[in-house]
Amino acid sequence: MLDLRHYDSLGAALRDALDRFSDHVCLIEADRDHENHRLTYKQFRPQAMPVALALEDSHFGAGSRAAILMSNQSKWLIAAYAILYRGGVFVPLDYKLGAQEHAELLAHSKAEILFVEYHLWRMLQRAPGFARLHLRAVFVTEAPEGADIGAARRWELCLPTREPAFVPRTRQDWAGIVYSSGTGGRPKGCILTHENYLEQCRSLTTWYPFWPGVRYLSILPTNHAIDFMVGFIGPFVCGAAVVHLRTLRPEYIREAFQRFQITYASVVPLVLKNVERSLRARFDELPPARRRALDGIVALNRALTRRRPHPRLSRLLLPQVHRVFGGKLLALIVGGAFTEPATLQFFYDLGIPVANGYGLTEASTAITVNDLKPFRADTVGKPLPGVEVRIVNAGADGVGEVEVRGKTVMAGYLDDPELTAETIVDGWLRTGDLGWLDPEGHLHLVGRKKNMIVTEGGKNVYPEDIERAFEDLPAKEFCIFAANYLWPARSLGGSESLVLVLRPDGDAAGPDGLRDEILARNRRLSDFKRVSGLLVWESDFPRTASLKIKRPELARQIAERVERSAVIEL
Repeated sequence: MLDLRHYDSLGAALRDALDRFSDHVCLIEADRDHENHRLTYKQFRPQAMPVALALEDSHFGAGSRAAILMSNQSKWLIAAYAILYRGGVFVPLDYKLGAQEHAELLAHSKAEILFVEYHLWRMLQRAPGFARLHLRAVFVTEAPEGADIGAARRWELCLPTREPAFVPRTRQDWAGIVYSSGTGGRPKGCILTHENYLEQCRSLTTWYPFWPGVRYLSILPTNHAIDFMVGFIGPFVCGAAVVHLRTLRPEYIREAFQRFQITYASVVPLVLKNVERSLRARFDELPPARRRALDGIVALNRALTRRRPHPRLSRLLLPQVHRVFGGKLLALIVGGAFTEPATLQFFYDLGIPVANGYGLTEASTAITVNDLKPFRADTVGKPLPGVEVRIVNAGADGVGEVEVRGKTVMAGYLDDPELTAETIVDGWLRTGDLGWLDPEGHLHLVGRKKNMIVTEGGKNVYPEDIERAFEDLPAKEFCIFAANYLWPARSLGGSESLVLVLRPDGDAAGPDGLRDEILARNRRLSDFKRVSGLLVWESDFPRTASLKIKRPELARQIAERVERSAVIEL
């Protein structure tokens, strides 16, 4: 791994990585059942230099801004490298957003250059705000032969005619402007410096190192803060390889683990839960004798790995399980939303550690991560090296707002000094999340400050905390709201109650059966935490790119479509 303490910019570190690890594979791109290409670090450079030269010819230099609007693929990383090589600021955009949202974020970021896939470019040109954009150059990838791309340029026409100039930057210069997934209304562009990224990478690789031969499967969108760090910067400065799939169909993801012998992969909790269900279903199909044998081996593995993971031992004890994941997997990385402790423990007992963590774009990605010394399923881990976490305004239960300080905290929000001043106070980032620290220094989250409910008796209730009592409920998805939040009370005298909004599983019991199950779970909760109503919701929950539920959007949809009388009383 490169010693990032000696670098002032991402561009300089990545440039040296291409030389240091020249003969190692850095990128593999596959589409369904065939491999598009694989590049060594030596081969990556001639792919990126024509793009950097095209930027130079477009008068793109220090501090210039370029947006990337693509799905996960090699060209995404090549474009990012070229931008950083030329001393620019990258603006990664979520390709799953609509064209109008793309136009708004391009305008807000003041991007001068755009790298975009052909089908997204076609949609963007039809967006109402497109005519007001001031893009100096657009580079379109994968445009069919003869397709009309207007004044844009084809990526393939970026040809080498000379060596582009490298533009050095300092640690305090901007490296990226990153928007939270699903940003709506008031855009919040987080300004991240070169130091932010370099220090974040140093912290993460201290506990989870990469090296030549490691293969990281990039599933989350690369525009997402997690995948940009552990699916690009981390692997490249360590000489590892990134595997991109041009399809995210589950059967091809499963095949990729085996085909490319994946070492690490990042997933969101929803995907992790689906994998757990699939494995449990397979285990349930085993004959009784084989199931008892499996349970005994899992218990043995749990006992032998209580203090720390033993990958080789776990693979020997549970070879069939590990073959499903390719036989080389060291850990899955999960974040972006709450993950059930039972799910984390399930995978760890099989010898597949899940690096559960907590982070924000405003802190460059990760704030805390489980260091697996020992494994803890009940927390979101310890603060990373160089990161300070404190709890402020804690109540009698120790719960208060989580604040963070360190070199990974952003420089601020783009063109929004007031919001920046509200969010970063005396160097401490106010996260808006509520939690507490245990004596071992592990962080426990209970919910978002803005989601907190105060009962008639003055008790603080956190929906995310209560939802843990309903783990494994036979439903596709669910969440909890205060009834008066969904349907505002006409007077202050109305009592507050909690409503469980649930999208049923097609094979599950009907409302009556669910009602009995919810009542059984309710009895495990304190009186003031109990759910008093059930609302069956047949539509998909709106989610962000990292698959977190958009609670305000879901609440808006519920309030518009159904009356309070539709709630089934419990």
